[in-house]
Amino acid sequence: MSDNAAKSDRHYAIGNKNPNLPFHPAVRAGDYIFVSGQVPKDENNDMIDGTIEEETLATLKTIERVIAHEGATLSDVVRITTYLQDVRDFGRYNRAFLQGIGDAVLARTTVEARAVINTKIEMDAIVYKPLADKA
Repeated sequence: MSDNAAKSDRHYAIGNKNPNLPFHPAVRAGDYIFVSGQVPKDENNDMIDGTIEEETLATLKTIERVIAHEGATLSDVVRITTYLQDVRDFGRYNRAFLQGIGDAVLARTTVEARAVINTKIEMDAIVYKPLADKA
């Protein structure tokens, strides 16, 4: 839990909120974690500017870091929505996504979005991690 943004012990913010943005990196609601749109960043929270493959893998790592606060991993992800700046990158993104997500069983939607700014990709996620399983 962070930023003292708790509604209850079952509904609270995860991660440090950017003071310039009106939302948190993620929110726990019961047994689910809802991850806000994440972009390719390194461990120091610096943007990564690379190929679509590099940005895809980095974005998955960013999601992984956010959900790790709750003891979750990418294998706990049940849904990802991906926003691509350029749909022509889909094939290369799809191969990198498969490499990065491993054997997770999930639903996914991918759309082209012109609002993706200063990056090639953004992803949000829904994670199922029962509170009782939180390590």
